[in-house]
Amino acid sequence: MADDTERLTSRLASLGFADKTIKETLKNKKQCAALVSILDEADIPESGADLELDPASTPLLNSLAIATKDVTLPGRPYIARAIREGRLKSGLQVDHAIKYAKETGGKIDDVEFDKVCGVGVSFTKDQVIENVKAWILEKKTEIEEGRYKLLGTTIANIKSLTDLKWANALDVKNAVDAEFLSLLGPKDERDIVKKAKGGDKDAKGDSSKKPAAAAAAADEPDPLNTTGMFEGGFLGALHKPGGNPQIKPELRDAHLAATGGKVFTRFPPEPNGYLHIGHSKAIAVNFGYARYNGGHCYLRYDDTNPEAEEEKYFTSIKEIVEWLGFKPYKITYSSDHFQKLYDLAEDLIKRDKGYVCHCTAEEIQKQRGGKEGEAGPRYGCAHRNRPVEESLAEFRNMRDGKYKPKEALLRMKQDMESGNPQMWDLTAYRVLDAEHHRTGGDWKIYPTYDFTHCLCDSFENITHSLCTTEFITARESYDWLCDALEIYKPRQSEYGRLNLTGTIMSKRKIAKLVNEKHVRGWDDPRLYTLVAIRRRGVPPGAILSFVNELGVTTATTHIMTVRFEQSVRRYLEQTVPRLSLILDPILVTLENLPEGYYEEVSVPFKPNDAKMGEHMVAFTNKFYIDRSDFREEDSKDYFRMAPGKSVGLLKVPHTVRVTSFVKDDTTGRVTEIKAHYENDVPFKKPKTYIQWVGHAPEKGSPVKVEARLFNQLFKSENPESNPDGFLADINPNSEEIYADAIIDTGFHEVRKRAPWPAREGEQNDGPVGPESVRFQGLRVGYFAMDCDTAGDKIVLNRIVTLKEDVGKN
Repeated sequence: MADDTERLTSRLASLGFADKTIKETLKNKKQCAALVSILDEADIPESGADLELDPASTPLLNSLAIATKDVTLPGRPYIARAIREGRLKSGLQVDHAIKYAKETGGKIDDVEFDKVCGVGVSFTKDQVIENVKAWILEKKTEIEEGRYKLLGTTIANIKSLTDLKWANALDVKNAVDAEFLSLLGPKDERDIVKKAKGGDKDAKGDSSKKPAAAAAAADEPDPLNTTGMFEGGFLGALHKPGGNPQIKPELRDAHLAATGGKVFTRFPPEPNGYLHIGHSKAIAVNFGYARYNGGHCYLRYDDTNPEAEEEKYFTSIKEIVEWLGFKPYKITYSSDHFQKLYDLAEDLIKRDKGYVCHCTAEEIQKQRGGKEGEAGPRYGCAHRNRPVEESLAEFRNMRDGKYKPKEALLRMKQDMESGNPQMWDLTAYRVLDAEHHRTGGDWKIYPTYDFTHCLCDSFENITHSLCTTEFITARESYDWLCDALEIYKPRQSEYGRLNLTGTIMSKRKIAKLVNEKHVRGWDDPRLYTLVAIRRRGVPPGAILSFVNELGVTTATTHIMTVRFEQSVRRYLEQTVPRLSLILDPILVTLENLPEGYYEEVSVPFKPNDAKMGEHMVAFTNKFYIDRSDFREEDSKDYFRMAPGKSVGLLKVPHTVRVTSFVKDDTTGRVTEIKAHYENDVPFKKPKTYIQWVGHAPEKGSPVKVEARLFNQLFKSENPESNPDGFLADINPNSEEIYADAIIDTGFHEVRKRAPWPAREGEQNDGPVGPESVRFQGLRVGYFAMDCDTAGDKIVLNRIVTLKEDVGKN
């Protein structure tokens, strides 16, 4: 028996069967017997040396053995020979062959067999794409209605109902994915499958630990101070400090001694532009995770490219981090370590894991297999195996300025045979003819991100190097470099990035918008840079609540801007006061009240919330209403101000009734409304109340303001899909300016107490700018003061609309 087992093991090994398959087969006597019979039926000799058997055939023969070990299959020898001959090349073809043999009782017709099993049928990638396009065009209406919920079904149907079942499955999936993206744009909240109520539980199974949808208390609690975001899911599954393997055990011990076992993270932006909404997630994840676990987070500027870096970006990044409520453990720079990085580069060369290369960019591209989509052979650079001493001397020549940019670079000697492009001898150092903002002209060479990032993480004893999923392939080179230099190796973990649809994130494209004057600047409130979002008046807590709502997973999220605005709106609803804001005022004169009539009306900053307080406004014989609250002709379904109709004024004891109105002879616009104050008739509750602002110049009422209302900057959810370019997608009505708007005098107290809800005399912590003056303009939207405010000129930005009022006017 032992001899039989040994002989079969030898036979299967010689035929190319995998060791694991051999072991599993030998454990099952029936499968073992079936496989031996199949080999004989296929006329496969004892030794693989006597037969050129395609390695892809061995798992198919084994699948046939598993399918027939308990049953007799007429026609099995025919199927076995078809596998041996290479006519059947996939498991799907074998499955169809078995089914055909069962249906025909083993009476096999060659032509019919080939047709049923797809023998000889093949598709190029272009043919797959062509066939998929045709299928999706036919189902276009259905797919547009069902959107991404039909993605899986579509792939399954194409693979089961068409000849594409014989095509490469990955090619089919990629083609369908591409067509869905082209037809529908990126996924958004319409494509999220909502779970049934009551059934949701976090990763630990405890539904009581779900994070709140948004901050709800008026005292603005920490929006990230929940257990859901950091205990469950991606962040909850991260390793403990010291749990990341090291090439040498002593490196782990030294790391834990330096950190005391605490969590250390870092937020490492490149100071070559302004941060955008996607960076808010990175800030929240890195700083929030460290804070939640009692650790620390560095703010580290990745300043290794002096050609693109400017001081204004360093300043802005620091301000945004602090504005979001985080205090860096330390502010560091990659340039702090320039000498140490250089020394490690020399060390890499001495270990024969780095070499100086003089190839052009085009030559390096060819070495890596050619342009994207090409499949040429990869090969090493001609300088790859030059002597260590020669590379070391050339590297020092680079350092000493003996080479111009692109004439020489230091490359890492990695693995050109790897399937990962991040292992194809990446550049470690290049020559740059630029002054550095911190080191001046001290250096002629600068390290790349691929060389710098992991080493700086190591120097700072980072426990969790958290980054977005586009860096997944970089993890292998990250680990390789740390191990090659035998230094402490942090653990890189990747989460899905945050993208908003309906806007532009690209620095280059935003620069085009700015330079061509489509927007005021990088902080234009219609953009989604964080300086723009801040200027618009979005509270930092609302941004963190939004990140918390979305959670942290490995999936990239494409969120519609309206969902972001919904989250902001919910946050503001609980945290800001209310004021009467009139965009297009018309004067109303109460003819039955004398000139000089004056009384004060108490108005709460928020109904049913005594903690917010109240303020007094002046009511006289003259006041202003919004033009949208008046009609020259009445109708049954209209309940605001119109001739002969009684209407209520918020917090005023009696109603008013329009008696007449005055129009401008030139424009035809109503300039004044005459009305009667109905304090002489029995009170009858009106069907509606409208907002108003008193005319009392001696009391500073009204307060004149310029109100800027912002709509989405682009007309579509995917501006870059416009065939004429993203600039052709700009919404011409993205901004409306009301230069003569007015607001009630409560604005002065709101401004004094900002950021709300601090009471008078209380101290607010954190950066305070004009945008911290926030309030709800009744029936108009949420507003904040703009930085253009100066002297007596007050400028307001609408943060978001009031959901319930969108489109009513």
